[in-house]
Amino acid sequence: MDNWHWRSWNDLPYLTCSLLEQWPHGFFTQPCWPRLPRELVGILNPAAPVYRLKQVHGNTVLSTDRLMPDAPEMAVETSPVGKSRPEGDGLLTTEAGQSVWVCTADCAPVLIADERTGQVAAVHAGWRGTAAEIVPEAIVKFQRQGSELHHLRLAIGPAIAGEVYQVSEEVAAQVCATIVNTIPENFSLDAIYQLPQPPILEDPQPERVRLDVRRAIALQVEQLGVPAAHVAIAPHCTYQEPEKFFSYRRDGQKKVQWSAIVSQGKD
Repeated sequence: MDNWHWRSWNDLPYLTCSLLEQWPHGFFTQPCWPRLPRELVGILNPAAPVYRLKQVHGNTVLSTDRLMPDAPEMAVETSPVGKSRPEGDGLLTTEAGQSVWVCTADCAPVLIADERTGQVAAVHAGWRGTAAEIVPEAIVKFQRQGSELHHLRLAIGPAIAGEVYQVSEEVAAQVCATIVNTIPENFSLDAIYQLPQPPILEDPQPERVRLDVRRAIALQVEQLGVPAAHVAIAPHCTYQEPEKFFSYRRDGQKKVQWSAIVSQGKD
């Protein structure tokens, strides 16, 4: 079943995922540039306050009660990454009607929701954040606020696909060590190739592999106990679809697409 659907706003395309149909959300695209969250939130819920972080490729997940929402004048802010904001790469809501945002160019945007509480999170996960297990960290924070794993739904949005994402074996080992019971010093990639739908592919260059970050994230959360059917990966690659997405690896430009989700009230 196809979980992913194209929507349009003023002829600008964005993606939604049926796993998150209870929550206003969107994975916005390159044609939406240079619009910022304070404007894009009007597509999802014009009354929702906007929460963002200064993204730093780490594994810090903050709650919205520790931040101030964007002011309306930030709709014309020139910097997409928010230099003066608290540092972090994940945001978890504490009340209904809050929108949380992340920006990406090749990294994976991950939107998470709890079907029972209505609480949501937005996570920015590149290879560094994935190696540091930022998405599992977000899930742990959900659990600390009363969530149960079988109530969670995760949509992993457009990112660079494993088939074109060449990295060193060292980078791949850092990521893949999070999905096996071993320690990095004694780690071997051989066991990873044996997994069903492994997160790495062979590369013709010595000491290089192709890394599927989104598949690694899915394995991390399934390892925690989130049902595989509750995790969806977008069938779109930022690197291979220049008409729809920015890709830093392809173009070297610091331009981004935004992803967001709005929390709902409890049942």
